[in-house]
Amino acid sequence: MKIGVHGSQLNLPLAVCGLIVLPALVVLLAACANQDAGVRLPATVSGRIMTANGPAANAIVQVQGTANKTTTAEDGSFTLHGEGLGGFETVTVTAWADKHFIGWVRLDPNKPIWRTTPTGDTMQTGTDVAITLQPLFDEDNHTYSWFKFEGLSGAAACGACHREYPEWQADAHAKSATNPQFISVYRGTNLEGKKGQLTQLASEGKVMPPDPSLPDYGPGFRLDNPERAGNCASCHTPLASKTPTQNGCGWSGCHTSLTADRAETTGRDIRGVTPVGMMGIAEEGITCEFCHVIGAVKINPATGLPYDDMPGIQSMELMRPPEGHKQFLGSLTDANREQVSYSPLQSQSELCAPCHYGVMGGVVADMKVTGGVVVYNSYGEWLNSPYSDPKTGQTCQDCHMPPKDTQYSVPPELGGVARDYGAYHDHTMTSATNQSLLWNAVTMNSSAERQGQTLQVQVSVINDKTGHAVPTDAPIRSMMLVVEALDADGKPLPLQQGPTLPEWTGNYAGQAGRAFAKLLRDKWSGEMPTAAYWREVELVEDTRILPLATDATTYSFQLPAGSAATVNVKLIYRRAFQKLAQQKGWPDADSVMAEATISIAP
Repeated sequence: MKIGVHGSQLNLPLAVCGLIVLPALVVLLAACANQDAGVRLPATVSGRIMTANGPAANAIVQVQGTANKTTTAEDGSFTLHGEGLGGFETVTVTAWADKHFIGWVRLDPNKPIWRTTPTGDTMQTGTDVAITLQPLFDEDNHTYSWFKFEGLSGAAACGACHREYPEWQADAHAKSATNPQFISVYRGTNLEGKKGQLTQLASEGKVMPPDPSLPDYGPGFRLDNPERAGNCASCHTPLASKTPTQNGCGWSGCHTSLTADRAETTGRDIRGVTPVGMMGIAEEGITCEFCHVIGAVKINPATGLPYDDMPGIQSMELMRPPEGHKQFLGSLTDANREQVSYSPLQSQSELCAPCHYGVMGGVVADMKVTGGVVVYNSYGEWLNSPYSDPKTGQTCQDCHMPPKDTQYSVPPELGGVARDYGAYHDHTMTSATNQSLLWNAVTMNSSAERQGQTLQVQVSVINDKTGHAVPTDAPIRSMMLVVEALDADGKPLPLQQGPTLPEWTGNYAGQAGRAFAKLLRDKWSGEMPTAAYWREVELVEDTRILPLATDATTYSFQLPAGSAATVNVKLIYRRAFQKLAQQKGWPDADSVMAEATISIAP
């Protein structure tokens, strides 16, 4: 038995603990106490963090599972004391430096401190912690075979250990390749798969209207471009090809049949990645591993946004490792799994930018796309708002991946580490399909009062809880404020003054209220609003409410003297224009974001 006495080791027979012999009484009692309690770790631990190129300056060193961390000096040295140290249990100290995997060492009170060498051997280091960090694989291997584990592949392989897997399964990112609405717009079909009419061009270069004698299932990219893939796969199915991210032609098939014919090139064969009919891991859409190998986002320094002609994966710098290796970039600085590294990008809105900013409908000239319209821009809307202030704002992840009431990513029975110093985030990534999110997106205030024989109604809608415009992203979404005034018999009161809802709102057209949407006109067909924003389009109007902005409207209804009245105010979210939804057979129902009822006494 080894007993620690003043830092030295005494080898004592077990029977000695029962002897009471002076003058060794005090020493023996202390030895027995140490035997029962164990040996404490030192309350302060020092050491040095190294890389293959020398000391690791500004590396983060942390007592795993605690908020106790520090950064290294220029010579790689550090000192840790406080939480997690000085106890009887084994603890793990981790270290991370930019462009390196996380390294770690386990400190056992009953053993010397050890470190792991680059060759995988262990070496005793005496009383100091010494960790040598290994560099990341910084060249993207676009032929990489995605993660597999015990017969599982893709997200399911991650789900063997991680509790986030069922959350991801419920997330729209998991369905980006199989979303029936996306597929029906891409193919030009309805939900039953019935194909619409191929686009026919008139002699003046305009689109001929659909034949009224044939079914019309709305627009479709492939109806316009039967031999092109388009750039949809860049966002919707990024695992569908082993094409380098910087190969824009390979991903989007940017050569139209017209330019290919005139150039007498093989452009017709460069059709890009078709984002439908996926199989295997590609069918999973945007998987766990895909997001966790994004090393950087390509940002145009002149705008702070991704480049206009590089949607999705084309604006990403991936860090897929060589075959036989793994490389995961996460949001924890104290992970102790092999081939795991920390990436600040995982907690930054910039991670979302490539697929949530898009310019479409431009004209190809001199190998550049110009004159396009910003179609998707929730990232840019956030960037231009106070929410992007790093001190007082919020990131996309703060709202769409809120903290969960858990201390684990991997359950303890599978080797997970409890962390109560930070938050684990919900990977359902709540969106407008979540009713709770809609109810908490904006604030609606309404009031009504009698003024003679007029009923005055005032309504304000404040975008005080959303870091981008409402609604945002796909410009087929809309929000409608519907104001209804009824007499004592439930009959509508005539509107004397105030805005009414436009024709494109369908069943609400002509009623008192306001419509909030980004409306595009198709320059080919003149259709407005259009969902065919891959064509050359123009912005007609944008009535959406920007972050922290207020839309206030007033309505006057005719109210006979002495009559009672009821005012109903609703704010309604619609995922697609009603005409488009009917053409495609989409079943999505309207969602109520806010509502109020005001009674006016006689």
